[in-house]
Amino acid sequence: MRSRLRKTQRLWSHGSHGHSSISKHRKHPRGRGYAGGRHYDRINFNKYHPGYFGKVGTGHHEGQIHQKS
Repeated sequence: MRSRLRKTQRLWSHGSHGHSSISKHRKHPRGRGYAGGRHYDRINFNKYHPGYFGKVGTGHHEGQIHQKS
């Protein structure tokens, strides 16, 4: 018999498996990818990546030009 248990075995007696019964273990609680740059990582993005978010220059529409016939 092994002397050390797997982590899941150690957590068998702990109902929430280390993921809190209140906030729970959800898929993307803080958003996906760089979503935090607009929220909780705002200071970091502004400090080290200025201009990362937002538009620059004159935008143009790449759609079909409709002409009256």
